[in-house]
Amino acid sequence: MSKRWFKDRGLLLRLGGTLLAIILIVVLLREGGWDEVVAALRQISWTTILAGLALVLVSRVFVALRWYILLRSGNVDMPLSRSVALTFTGLFANNFLPTTIGGDVVRLAGAMQMGYDRPVCLASIAADRLTGLIGNAFTLPFGLIPILQGGSGGAAQSVALAGLWARTWGFFQRTLQTFALWFRKPFALLGAVGCTWGHMLCTVTTMYLLVNALGTDTNFWLIAGLWSVTYYVTLLPVSINGYGVQEFSLTYLFSRFAGVSTAAGLTVAVLIRALYMVVSLVGAFYLPGILAAMDRSGNGRQTEKNETLGSAG
Repeated sequence: MSKRWFKDRGLLLRLGGTLLAIILIVVLLREGGWDEVVAALRQISWTTILAGLALVLVSRVFVALRWYILLRSGNVDMPLSRSVALTFTGLFANNFLPTTIGGDVVRLAGAMQMGYDRPVCLASIAADRLTGLIGNAFTLPFGLIPILQGGSGGAAQSVALAGLWARTWGFFQRTLQTFALWFRKPFALLGAVGCTWGHMLCTVTTMYLLVNALGTDTNFWLIAGLWSVTYYVTLLPVSINGYGVQEFSLTYLFSRFAGVSTAAGLTVAVLIRALYMVVSLVGAFYLPGILAAMDRSGNGRQTEKNETLGSAG
């Protein structure tokens, strides 16, 4: 009963956090003006949007490649095509099936049903998350420095960032316990972190293109730093899959520290989410093939079990 209560409370917390973030976005929208947001959207050409779409797609391929490297270094013989398929299916679940389960569970369930080693797959997903944390940490100072120097709200921001760091460090310590395998394989780790940097480069370049299309000349590294801060904020379990929290954080940080208007910041945040969702639709294309592979694997195991039972009889 207590476990059920805690689970329900966690779900209610995330629903409440998502709702609160959406309310804050509406407040920002009223402050920036709906007409200004519409005008900002019209400033962005289809060429820029298509370029952003291509960059986000490439960034997601880097994420799939990162997991593939970790799996192969853990002696899990999963083809790259299947790693890409499972990754995009997980992204599809994140964006269109907004539950507390998440894409990582979808990836793990798919890998297990296909017959891959469960402990290594589970550890590889934890390592995948950790290499994301490590990669983003390199650009985090470019965002933290202007935030900590941000004037009147500096003290409150420092307290909030201290709490964020405590939660992140706790996650780091828990994940480290399942990470021992890859400490003995530094080249695989470097490759995974390199994929994280490739993913980040594509994502930040997309935001840089969008911001500049709105007429704001903002430093590339500042955008990278503020995006890293947003990344860490969305790791907090206060919303469902980061909905609302990512958009509000990105809008607030860009408008406060990057010289971007509230309307422009909200426009970029919404477009980034939209590009993520469009790219994740690739997962729907892979879904039937993954289900078929899972079914074949399940039937194969069931046949083997029946044969074993028959011989034992």
